[in-house]
Amino acid sequence: MLRYIATRILIWIPSVVVLLLAIYALAFYGAGDPIKLIFLRAPGDVAFDPVRIEAIREQAGLNQPFLVQFANYIWKVLHGNFGNSLLSGRPVWKTVAAAAPISFQIGLLAILLTAIVAIPLGVLAALKQNSRLDYLIVSVSLFLWAIPAYVAGPLLMVLLIAILPGADIPYGWGGIFDPRIVLPLLVLSFQPIALITRQTRAAVIEIMSEDFVRTARAKGVPELVVAFKHIMRPVLTPVVTQLGLIMITLVNGAIFVEYVFGLPGLGRLTVQAILHNDYPIILAVTLIGVTVAMATNLIVDLLYPILDPRAGQGGR
Repeated sequence: MLRYIATRILIWIPSVVVLLLAIYALAFYGAGDPIKLIFLRAPGDVAFDPVRIEAIREQAGLNQPFLVQFANYIWKVLHGNFGNSLLSGRPVWKTVAAAAPISFQIGLLAILLTAIVAIPLGVLAALKQNSRLDYLIVSVSLFLWAIPAYVAGPLLMVLLIAILPGADIPYGWGGIFDPRIVLPLLVLSFQPIALITRQTRAAVIEIMSEDFVRTARAKGVPELVVAFKHIMRPVLTPVVTQLGLIMITLVNGAIFVEYVFGLPGLGRLTVQAILHNDYPIILAVTLIGVTVAMATNLIVDLLYPILDPRAGQGGR
């Protein structure tokens, strides 16, 4: 097991370096000099002080060649130094460490909500295949899948204010037990619930045609026992894989939800960093996203033998 994990990490390291190189190149050759952009947005005539701008660029190491800058960045990262924000001057790690827990909490809650709602709905739709209930569940899933987060967020906020004129606007962050988290959590879970519901339904329908399921039913095993003991275990393998991919998307892609609802997570931090070309923040968020993706894939791979013992035997 330890050898497998070490091998995967060694394979991932070059991928991480290449990805960071691509992001660094986009920042270096992209929107222009970040120091000049910051000063151009500042009030007054400070933008016309080229001497001060050049001094700040030299202090930040931005006057060096591209490969030298990138090599210095990698060396600092290996020593736990992610640099300072070009906009605020604060250490990048402190800024990211304040935002990352919020995104992770929201992402984990969305995954939990998705699993609790979508898996039972998918199983129920499959067991009642071609019935009105099945059609209703599939139709609602398609409806939820068709609504992007940047549309569902403002729309639900407007509907909430229209239905409850005296209700507080769900904007800001007060922890996972704050009622304001309900609306962004629902918006973030709409498409994952639709995806997992449909995938669970399709997997259950496929498993129901297998010989071992028909044999269990022929022996008079109750339908509930057949569903939970014989069907759910093979069904959970592809579903867990999809949940792992969704977790990556939720943590890295909740930009619109966090921005619309004023959640100070990684998504909102990324938007601010992109608008101000603050590439130390962008690189740090990218590195976190890659780490989450690798860790999630590793956890899913380790869960395969537990969910389906045949997966563990096939590698021997």
